[in-house]
Amino acid sequence: MNQPTLTRRSLLSAAAIAAVSPMFPAARTLAMEPIKRTGRQHLKLSLAAYSMRKYLGAAKDSADAMDMLGFIDWAATLNLDSVELTSYWIPDPPTPEYLAQIKQHCHLHGLNVSGGAIRNNFTLPAGDELEKWFKHVESWVEYYAAIGAPVIRIFAGVPPKGTSDEEGIARAIPNIERACDIAGKRGIMLGLENHDYLTNIDRLMPIIEAVKSPWFGVNLDTGNFNSPDPYIDIERVAPYAVNVQVKAEIHRTGKPKEPADLKRVVKILKDSGYSGPLALEYEAEEEPRTAIPRLLDELRSYL
Repeated sequence: MNQPTLTRRSLLSAAAIAAVSPMFPAARTLAMEPIKRTGRQHLKLSLAAYSMRKYLGAAKDSADAMDMLGFIDWAATLNLDSVELTSYWIPDPPTPEYLAQIKQHCHLHGLNVSGGAIRNNFTLPAGDELEKWFKHVESWVEYYAAIGAPVIRIFAGVPPKGTSDEEGIARAIPNIERACDIAGKRGIMLGLENHDYLTNIDRLMPIIEAVKSPWFGVNLDTGNFNSPDPYIDIERVAPYAVNVQVKAEIHRTGKPKEPADLKRVVKILKDSGYSGPLALEYEAEEEPRTAIPRLLDELRSYL
């Protein structure tokens, strides 16, 4: 890795700390610009495989068991544009033949692959554990490239105990950039999800605003903000989204989860200029085979 890249990353790490501190207002000049799109807005319905985790995670000899091919079969009955294929239920490592079969199966059903999803932790200090995550990212970039996924959902991760917010953010920024360098070589974008540590928008935004890569954006999960008004957070983040996972519920701080106003969510996305997948990621209590078709029909009526 050449010296100019390392120097740039060092500066951005400093910018991350500056972005969360009023002592460094100049850091705002490094902010990532909202994504500019031209042409007709196109919102495409997708379904995240995670929605069917009850079946994908069932014992193989169970009557409820479903594999990824079975998920694609079922998704094809729902009048969707695409599917999001979560890595958790794809063999690791998959064979080239298996990946080719997944790609073929989607194509024969008339489905695109809207994206993929992996686990990772980029708030770790330099060392062997962090390098394992980069190897994980590199492997799954190759697997998803073979399937034809244009974007992969990533996490920032949860910082080790004793790590300050500033340290966690400062570590995540150059690590995400390094991962984007890996993904960009295969033509894949990485979408940072507002998940775990980043359900707090005041931790999420400094990272969004500091990471500099044409292969970076946000995987906006509409149900993952924990704040007094999650709709305001969705509105703030939507202009940076490269993928959207729509949840059936939202979470206001200190209150139980409540049904999401999906019409409002779609309006926010439309007003932001977002074009791309709306992947339903179902996590509520109702039986998924019953709830998912109804929720997709509702979302479709707002598009």
